[in-house]
Amino acid sequence: MSPPVPPVGAAPLPPTPPPPRRRPVRLVAVLAGVLIVALAAVGLAVVRPGPVAGWLGGDDTPTAAAQSPEPPPPAVLAGADGNAPQPTPEGVRAALEPLVGAAALGDRVNVSVADVTTGEALYGRGQDSPTVPASVTKLATGVAVLAARGPAYRIPTRAVAGAAPGEVVLVGGGDPTLAVDKNGFYPGAARLDDLAAQVRKALGGTAPTKVTVDSSLFSGPVYEPGWDSDIPTGGFGAAITALMTDGARRDPAEARRTEEAMNHAAERVPQPDLTAGRQFAKLLGLTGAAAEAKRGTAPAASGATATGTPAPGAELGKVQSLPMVRLVDIMISDSDNVIAEAMARQVAIAKGKPGSFAGGAAATDQVLGELGLPAGEISLADGSGLSRTNRISPSLLTDLITLAGNGSHPDLAAIFGGLPVGGWSGTLDERYQASVTKAGAGVVRAKTGTLSGVNAIAGLVTTADGRLLTFAILTDRTPDSLDETRQALDRISSALAGCGCR
Repeated sequence: MSPPVPPVGAAPLPPTPPPPRRRPVRLVAVLAGVLIVALAAVGLAVVRPGPVAGWLGGDDTPTAAAQSPEPPPPAVLAGADGNAPQPTPEGVRAALEPLVGAAALGDRVNVSVADVTTGEALYGRGQDSPTVPASVTKLATGVAVLAARGPAYRIPTRAVAGAAPGEVVLVGGGDPTLAVDKNGFYPGAARLDDLAAQVRKALGGTAPTKVTVDSSLFSGPVYEPGWDSDIPTGGFGAAITALMTDGARRDPAEARRTEEAMNHAAERVPQPDLTAGRQFAKLLGLTGAAAEAKRGTAPAASGATATGTPAPGAELGKVQSLPMVRLVDIMISDSDNVIAEAMARQVAIAKGKPGSFAGGAAATDQVLGELGLPAGEISLADGSGLSRTNRISPSLLTDLITLAGNGSHPDLAAIFGGLPVGGWSGTLDERYQASVTKAGAGVVRAKTGTLSGVNAIAGLVTTADGRLLTFAILTDRTPDSLDETRQALDRISSALAGCGCR
């Protein structure tokens, strides 16, 4: 995978920095080049499917002829200057101390700030204390799945011959973005109509008689026990099964048209695997009772039959998801909880653990520990951050962000593609608008997290002197004042953006 090309005028890569003085994680200045994905060269692509849309191909990337003749947008983020003066701990403390005690943040505010180039800690307040992270958890999930699967991995959805003549078994591989047809919710997703065409060709003269759904790759409860009671019914989550279409959305076309229902507020089907099975049966031409899919298990492959028809277990067709780098990009930019849970299960399967909430959480903890991150500062129950039993320390998040730019793990650099930009994209689109936070507009790039009483943000910010910092602010005892709390969080990162902090 080739790295993005810096635009004209971007700052050159800095020289190799000295060893870190904080944790046993080797740092290099590669991150400064990686972050240029947010500049004008790819600026438009931050919106779904994200700035890494063309890195590994995909038929949803518009051709030059189809693109608008509009001029390219201006740079959103400035290139990091590796020679910029580094803030001092004293300067950062002076800038942040008056802000971290804001009443809107509650009485438990844990913060970590570090220099990306050197890895040196610049500010800490409860920085090693495990805290409820909400959707900031997706940063850990994204790094773990990129490490475990690699950015080019694609999730397969297969159809195999069943035990009975004409029976087709639809085998879920855990792709949450699978579409029914070209009108799917996620651009460029694998499609059931393509799979159905393969099956009809493979069956030859044998007519399909029924569809069996094999979603056994995932196990355990379909809802995490630590989720709030309104999550399954409110559209923020869905029943997590190994087979689903459009993230379990009941009406993907309506979700695309209605901004409010696009992600979190979308109505979800209660049994995503059976819904996908019925959709597939109709694509095969089955009607009435024959189109009612049932759960089962795909038979083991047993070779060809004497008649030349596909033997039970023989593969009749396969479609594959977008590359993992694209799925991670969408997960972070849209804060897509269903994709996050599917990604955590991919980590589990790659590590030989059950494809369940518990398996995904344990495997993510394991992978982060293998990457050299402090395993004692993270404890997960899910991959999305919807569970209130998740705990992550701010310092682990800033370590994780710097590790993603470490030259020894280049695949992890893809984590930056989906990070929203302050005042411009994703969950930060409408933030950094007030006069007290406008310094962060366009120079803060971060993942947010919100549950009732929990507000968090973690990411990157460039100082007024051009120095690249990483920060994480986690609060899990906030008052019921969402707008005020978010502005108080944004004032902290804006203070870093607006000062040299020396």
